[in-house]
Amino acid sequence: MVVVQVGGDQAWGEEAAKEGRKANRLLAEKSPYLLQHAYNPVDWYPWGEEAFEKARKEMKPILLSVGYSTCHWCHVMARESFEDEEIGKFLNEHFVSIKLDREERPDVDRVYMTALQAMSGDGGGWPLNVFLTPDLKPFYGGTYFPPRAKGGRPGFLEVLQEMERMWREQGEEVRGSAGENFTKLQEYLEARGREEGEAVTFNAGWLSKAATELMESGDSTDGGWGGAPKFPQPSHLRFLMRCGDEKAREFAFLTCRKMMNGGIYDQLMGGFHRYSVDAVWLVPHFEKMLYDQAQLIDVYLDAWQLSGDPAFREVVEETADYVLRDLTHAEGGFWSAQDAGSEGKEGKCYCWTEGQLKEVLSEEEFAVVKKYYGVTASGNFVDHSDPEPLADQNILSVVEHGRELSAEENALLESGVVKLRAQRLKRVPPSTDDKVLASWNGLMIAALARAGRVLKEQRYLAAAEKAHGFVVARLWDAKKGVLYHRWRDGERDDSQQAESYLYFLRGSRVLYEMTLKPAYLEIAVRLAEGARARFYDEKNAGFFDGEKREDLVMRLKDDFDSALPTPGSVGTVEFLVIGEMTGREEFREVGRKTLEASAGVFAKSRFVLPERMRGLDFEVSMPSRLVLTEGEGRETLLDAAWSGYRRNFVVLGNKGPLDEFTLGLGSREGLSTGYLCIGQACRAPETDAAKVKGLLEAPDSKVETE
Repeated sequence: MVVVQVGGDQAWGEEAAKEGRKANRLLAEKSPYLLQHAYNPVDWYPWGEEAFEKARKEMKPILLSVGYSTCHWCHVMARESFEDEEIGKFLNEHFVSIKLDREERPDVDRVYMTALQAMSGDGGGWPLNVFLTPDLKPFYGGTYFPPRAKGGRPGFLEVLQEMERMWREQGEEVRGSAGENFTKLQEYLEARGREEGEAVTFNAGWLSKAATELMESGDSTDGGWGGAPKFPQPSHLRFLMRCGDEKAREFAFLTCRKMMNGGIYDQLMGGFHRYSVDAVWLVPHFEKMLYDQAQLIDVYLDAWQLSGDPAFREVVEETADYVLRDLTHAEGGFWSAQDAGSEGKEGKCYCWTEGQLKEVLSEEEFAVVKKYYGVTASGNFVDHSDPEPLADQNILSVVEHGRELSAEENALLESGVVKLRAQRLKRVPPSTDDKVLASWNGLMIAALARAGRVLKEQRYLAAAEKAHGFVVARLWDAKKGVLYHRWRDGERDDSQQAESYLYFLRGSRVLYEMTLKPAYLEIAVRLAEGARARFYDEKNAGFFDGEKREDLVMRLKDDFDSALPTPGSVGTVEFLVIGEMTGREEFREVGRKTLEASAGVFAKSRFVLPERMRGLDFEVSMPSRLVLTEGEGRETLLDAAWSGYRRNFVVLGNKGPLDEFTLGLGSREGLSTGYLCIGQACRAPETDAAKVKGLLEAPDSKVETE
């Protein structure tokens, strides 16, 4: 497999070119994932009309293969199958082969992942390999296939041969069945989207019950939910801390501690790997995703504000610093991910043998580091997907947590970590997917802006503002009111995605609340208007993942907040909040109707949409509004406003697209003045930061704080 280091000195395909391989048409693409396949012997097409026309003209089936650049099993299948000359030749003769980056077209990925789940009954995953008719209807699919049959799994070549035989001998029947089944799937999903649950009156009881169910379904020993593999689930954790009782919060804190002490967290350089392959957070899949870093910064910031545990604050800072160091474009935008492997080996950059540690550390440092991080001679990680795995590899995880280290041990641990960090920086780093997505940038902008204000770390707030400017300059067309999805290497795509509009709306809105610069709220309002026009289902409520376009054969609405919150969940929260800020009832109505349309899902399982239930919390409460007028001392008042954990609380200036009442509030004696309002009742205006903070924390203020 060609290992490419994006953003580094190694050019795309340099190794392949030296070997005399011929490039396919993916070499002209911008997606790092597609470029990784540019020298395969497969005659790949990117998703688009050229491939569709070829399939129609030659009446050939389509192999649609979907993945992303840091997907470990995508790399494995590429190495085993898509670089196999025999497999490549068979594909080129009998199929039209299309490669798709799921991160560039999440709407297309959602359609065919949903179809695979309906056809196979399993949970799906990546790589996603689906066989389509020339009119883009699926008739068979799977995820990872080994090149030849083994372990009870059919081999990819055998699958291709069977699909070719079926198409040749039963082509008309296959096309008819695919069309019929796809129509039934469409009808089922559309009917489910129109389902109206029993008339309900939402109240706080829904929230407490959901929190209890969520906590009780968790792993009380190691935190999180389920067995292996185990994902962080940021939306679930934030919901527990927001809406749960003390026990629910303690469960969230337990999960946070288990994750930050496990191998899923990079103990030396900060940042979280995507998930753990076990139930105890020890062995991760080593890729690092921007969206995980963004959401977990928010999770640990909540945990720090609620618990006061300085270790949680440290995780926020280390994770933010990792993003600024390793995932940031020189001009401010945030890159998408880092790969799991380097030099062709998963985890090689992150793992250590005893011998490697001894080369770097003194004898005394090694003794402490070995014990603290659970290092053994035989190691704790073997990459079973690698035909020649590295031996004796140790993933660093904190096994000494809870034991008080002596002053001498602490000093040795600290000096040892400094040396290991320096050594890590000398290693070949994992390749970086350096495309900039408006959606994931929105999440990181929101997280860094909040961290900057809450922690009083100006560099985080400055980074959030710089990234926002980067996205606006390269992906936002102000004249048309259009937000494009992806930018890379000087070029933006032509795709518009609900997640981009709604996540970047969140980033713009949070950045406004942390700075009170009207331009950020103005963009948030325009994004809300654009999202409603392009993605909102006016008939049945909720948000479609993608826009109307010819290459999207079905528009879907996601209904499960998993590694990422659904666009519909983020939209619910943001439309309710921005409606409160601007006084525009049509925004509130979008949020309310989406909540009402979710009642049936809530009734069946109240914790599959925890981010959307955050919107429910905002709706059933009486949100508090703090207006800080222009004038001297406003930065100090802003610090006071965000000095504690706030729930159902918005902060506004008195300039920009706001309601008439807010625009009419003025400053006193040239000083920034705070007006705290709850419902229709307002407290006396204050210019003193300590008094504003006191108002927010007073038991009779009805501002929900901790």
